[in-house]
Amino acid sequence: MKLIRANGRGYTFHLLQRERLALFKVISLYPLVPKAYQPLSRTNHAEDAEENQALLETALAEQRTENRRHVLALVNKPRRFRKRKPGYEVTFKRLEIEWLLQVLNDVRIGSWLALGGPEQGKPPRLSQENLGYFVALEVCGAFESLLLSALGVTASAEWIE
Repeated sequence: MKLIRANGRGYTFHLLQRERLALFKVISLYPLVPKAYQPLSRTNHAEDAEENQALLETALAEQRTENRRHVLALVNKPRRFRKRKPGYEVTFKRLEIEWLLQVLNDVRIGSWLALGGPEQGKPPRLSQENLGYFVALEVCGAFESLLLSALGVTASAEWIE
């Protein structure tokens, strides 16, 4: 996927057929992060902790439903992906990229969790059962990096180390 133009109408990218298929595949995995993964607090032992956690999970479920609706509409919109040789051209508005980033990040984190949450710099233990999660993690990371770069977001040297 390559940014070919950014203007007032949006960000236009060129994708090869295999990139388009990979994008659709990882989007289809959403949501992948388990509901109970994000506790409201690790130390909150208040009387209403369970009720507050339930509210958080309800809000996250609503957000996921909304993100899924937006992203599916985004990729399934007729003529969204215009055939160009070789591949496709697609234009996203900034808000659409932000929805897409949220979905990709969820799939990436969910894949990382499915791989056992390996430490940075240490490869996960791969098997037939979890190989797809490794591929999804890498594909999502590549798309996220490209989309963030198109928005002008770059990693700091401190973050890379």
